[in-house]
Amino acid sequence: MDLNTALTKAHDEYTQQNPKSLARHQTALDVMPGGNTRSVLFNLPFPLGVAKAESCKIYDLDGHEYIDFLGEYTAGIYGHSHPVIRAAIDKALDNGLNFGGTNETEVKLAQAICERFPSIDRIRFTNSGTEANLMAITAARRHTNRSHILVFAGAYHGGVLYFSTGKKNPVNAPYDFVLAPYNDVDATRALIQEHSANLAAVLLEPMMGSGGCIQASTSFLQMLRDECTQHQIVLIFDEVMTSRLAPGGFQEAVGVLPDMTTLGKYIGGGMSFGAFGGRVELMDHYNPHLPDALPHAGTFNNNVLTMNAGLAGLTQVYTPDAARKLNEQGEDLRRRLNQLCQRAEAPMQFTGRGSMMTVHMTDAPIHSPTDAAKGNQALRELFFFDMVNSGIWLAPRGMINLSLPHNESQLNDLVDAVGAFVEQRECFL
Repeated sequence: MDLNTALTKAHDEYTQQNPKSLARHQTALDVMPGGNTRSVLFNLPFPLGVAKAESCKIYDLDGHEYIDFLGEYTAGIYGHSHPVIRAAIDKALDNGLNFGGTNETEVKLAQAICERFPSIDRIRFTNSGTEANLMAITAARRHTNRSHILVFAGAYHGGVLYFSTGKKNPVNAPYDFVLAPYNDVDATRALIQEHSANLAAVLLEPMMGSGGCIQASTSFLQMLRDECTQHQIVLIFDEVMTSRLAPGGFQEAVGVLPDMTTLGKYIGGGMSFGAFGGRVELMDHYNPHLPDALPHAGTFNNNVLTMNAGLAGLTQVYTPDAARKLNEQGEDLRRRLNQLCQRAEAPMQFTGRGSMMTVHMTDAPIHSPTDAAKGNQALRELFFFDMVNSGIWLAPRGMINLSLPHNESQLNDLVDAVGAFVEQRECFL
């Protein structure tokens, strides 16, 4: 059997095993384009319909149970039913919704974030990481009186800041972008110097999430810090995902601080959330006490459900000790998975840091999305279906994220499932 035949067979078995999910998808086709309202949740032949979730497990419409190793693309770090988060939401509900006014909890959450992340002196909230990045870019453009933003091929900074193809994306916000190669010190330095007169900001994830859990080298980050300082360019770290990787985010772990940081995902306690923060003089562009302040709207920026869930999560659950423990657990898991692949001499590896990782079907070094794209994508798709059959839920693109409820037995289940894939699909590796 060749790989294409094996993948076709996997699709057929998936369809046969999930008739209720198929029916849900067919109904959805009548009212949603492609039966979908969130592109990342679409996969062929159709996505599974989730009926319920609890702790770190999900259950589909056909009654199958999965260990959730997707963790809502890093947002679900608390699992699906953490009692502290639930209690905070219930308490908020008791006092009513949609105040149309400021509330005490937003101040406490802002204080907790400023104390936790070393680059943040002031913070403002949004409803998503996408909004946070747009607002940070706007502050940088106002502060520098420049127009261009340097970004990296393969990057994702939200639904309108999408550079995965390395080409112009028609849904992107209409900024002037300079596209640079990730982790390439010399080429990126040259681009910064060439465009320095027009560059307002350099925007990057210090470890690409959607791009394949690819870390930036410390030398690359330090070069960006040095060049931005020299040319008075605002350095923005998108830590929407990577802020979970150390108590004070990736920036604390590597000791390179940006001028601004954007946040989202888990910091809202599992609710819709985003934030952008940084030095006082940058954030003051949104200070309504000052003349010519930039407006910053958003009906639900300080909504009481998110504020209470986020504060409880950050201060009571994902404490600095909990962050260190979870990421040590992730480091050990990734080491075990890579050792398994190496022992089998399989052209397969798991990149990442701490509690975030992605599988790639190549054993060549991966320093950029271009390197990652050289892996066998059809084999990675087959890996997804084999994991689903083993009761493991992960991203179709191979992303895996640990959450706090995961126990050692469940981590072992993942290692066993990967081991079975390596053994059973040996002919394709």
